[in-house]
Formats: sequence, structure tokens, C-alpha cells
Amino acid sequence: VQLQACGGGLVQTGGSLRLSCAASERTFGSFVMGWFRQAPGEEREFVAAFTRNGVMKTADAVKGRFAISRVNAHDTVYLQMSSLKPEDTGIYYCASSKMWSTQSTRYDPWGQGTLVTVSS
Repeated sequence: VQLQACGGGLVQTGGSLRLSCAASERTFGSFVMGWFRQAPGEEREFVAAFTRNGVMKTADAVKGRFAISRVNAHDTVYLQMSSLKPEDTGIYYCASSKMWSTQSTRYDPWGQGTLVTVSS
């Protein structure tokens, strides 16, 4: 599976962005799809994931502000981000996994990442 993430950009505090991640294969529906982010000088951290059976989980830091969704017919997963804060700044990656996890090491492959910058 190859993943292509896009939708990042520069936004002011309180603004919104929607990231999308397209998968190359029709087996998309069998994978757990996740979003992670990495701020400069920081480790990659879990943001949200969508399980095979349609259950969504988001990290506490973004709960209530971010939502993950997927459209299997389009082999695409989305991350809707609202009420953005400067601390949400980073490179956002989508990734797939054959098992449920919030650990980045369980995910492979990864998309190339899309930069989100939230100005104060």
C-alpha cells in the first residue's frame, strides 16, 4: 500500500484544516488507518486512528477538536482539524497498520507527510 497525504498549510489560531490521505490499493478497508504528527525536535506522536470496524480513537491532546473519518470506496482517510492551536504545528503523517495500535512502530507504510503551521 502506498499512501499520499495532503491538505496541510498555514492557518491562524482557531482555524480549521482537513487533511486527506489516499491509499493505492483496494485492500484499504482491511487496514487500521492512523494519523501521527511530529513537531520540530519532538518525537512522532499519535493523533488519531480508525479501526477496521469503524471505531475512531483520538489522542487526548486533540479530543473534541480533531476527527478522523474514512471513505473505503475512495480508499481515503481524512483528518478534520478544528480550533487549531500553535502547539498543533508539525508534519502530519498518515500510516496503515494490520493491527490496532497507537504506537508509530506498529505502522507501515507511511505517507510522505504534510506540514501544518498554526500561527498565533
